[in-house]
Amino acid sequence: MAKDPRGREARGTRRGRCSAAVVAAGLLLVLAGCQDEDRAGGAPGAEDGRPVVVAPGKPGEKARTLTPEQAAGEKPDDSPNAADHAYVQGMIEHHRQALAMSALAPQRASADGVKRLAERIAAAQQPEIGAMERWLALHPAPPAGTGGHDHGAMPGMATEQQLRELTGAAGADFDRLFLKLMTAHHEGALKMAGQALAGGNNVAVEEMATEVVATQSAEVHRMRAMG
Repeated sequence: MAKDPRGREARGTRRGRCSAAVVAAGLLLVLAGCQDEDRAGGAPGAEDGRPVVVAPGKPGEKARTLTPEQAAGEKPDDSPNAADHAYVQGMIEHHRQALAMSALAPQRASADGVKRLAERIAAAQQPEIGAMERWLALHPAPPAGTGGHDHGAMPGMATEQQLRELTGAAGADFDRLFLKLMTAHHEGALKMAGQALAGGNNVAVEEMATEVVATQSAEVHRMRAMG
């Protein structure tokens, strides 16, 4: 399974599953109410009048006639697994720390570029938290073990001491420390997203992780240029 933070191989595998879903459900031709016409034209139809689904065959193969139930059964299983739940639960807390750090910028940063960056981070990550919380509501995580979740151990998270230093800084000192901590924070998020893309199974989580990779990779390059 892919280990690249961008999850290219993992995404390619899932795209293969999604393509199968398209063949089985997305682009299938439902022949309900038009069966007389279809049979006249040579297309297969249900003799009992039930809806029929025609699945296009692979190159060189004939199309298959399926019932709606059979077609639904051929959709790939994207049930969330432990990697999906770990990513969503962890990234919610990861994003919340980024929002807390960004909220300090309007009053403490001196560079306009740092202030604008903090605004962009907040504008992107606040909605992402909402999307992940809605996902968790639809897919509740199984009960955690006795150890619970150690959010402080997630990659890129600033320590309490670092947060105190950032809160106490101002001007150019704040700018330098903010860029240093936020760059590390984003790099940690990219690692988490890569793990989800490599080990997860749910399409919605894959899409969220892919968005994090795209957005935060660009912001890392911007922060390195600013620093």
